[in-house]
Amino acid sequence: MKAHNASPHIFNAEQTRNALPYLALCDAISGILKSYAKGRIMAPERLVASLAAKGTLLLMPASDGRTAITKLVTVHPDNRKHELPTIQGEVIVFEAETGRRLGILDGVTVTARRTAALSALAARTLAPAPAGGLLVIGAGTQARSHLEAFREVLSVERAFIYSRTRTHAEELAGYGRSIGFQIDVIDDPESILADVTLIVTATNSASPVLEGRLLRQDAFIAAVGAFTPAMTELPTALVNRCRLFVDTLEGARAEAGDYIQAKVDWTEVLPLVDAIDRPTPEKGPVLFKSVGHAMFDLAAARLVFA
Repeated sequence: MKAHNASPHIFNAEQTRNALPYLALCDAISGILKSYAKGRIMAPERLVASLAAKGTLLLMPASDGRTAITKLVTVHPDNRKHELPTIQGEVIVFEAETGRRLGILDGVTVTARRTAALSALAARTLAPAPAGGLLVIGAGTQARSHLEAFREVLSVERAFIYSRTRTHAEELAGYGRSIGFQIDVIDDPESILADVTLIVTATNSASPVLEGRLLRQDAFIAAVGAFTPAMTELPTALVNRCRLFVDTLEGARAEAGDYIQAKVDWTEVLPLVDAIDRPTPEKGPVLFKSVGHAMFDLAAARLVFA
């Protein structure tokens, strides 16, 4: 879906989702990573501010000289208790040359889809065995979008869902079946590690949700939930077993609690762009950590407003 209106257009969640198919979004993200590596993308470090009730405000601008965006996001982990969205936000898109507003995309949908597309791109690039099965830990918006992306981009058919709240896992499993998965809810993610080569951790946990002692050598993990130095979804022992990749080094060094708490050797950590279009060693397991970056929202905006 393309937008060429002279006046700004406000996209609701469904319109934003329809404008961002995962395969096209993977290609857009791949292209913007290469542009970023060449210094063609301007994206200052995102501003993070603490809010009441354990909330966080994120402000993320980016521009490629033609299109510019600013994303405003609030994250409130306790909102689910009050039947409110955990993540809320907007992506404002405008012409870099004139400042003319082109439109507003639903920020939650952009975040979910570009994060899942990035993970799918990483799996397509790095995973030793990208056909699956797939274990998803978590049952929120990111878990749902990752199911969609891994189904569309990698054609994965077998999946397992684990969540500390089983009813949420059952709801997500029902959705997974509706899009073509053979899917089961499990009570212990460790119990099926021998059966999966793809793992997504998509929680807001501040402590590890997967020990991974039985992790396969050909496993690929996309860790997307923890986004502050104090948060970690994976224990140090598991991190240290893996080949380590990130969405961006500067973002990961500041915010990737999984890596920071493991005290990784950052000279051994590679940005995803270094692996795109280049062969990588097949030994595993592989861990891809993403904390997010405004350039991925810019990639989504360019796809909609090209």
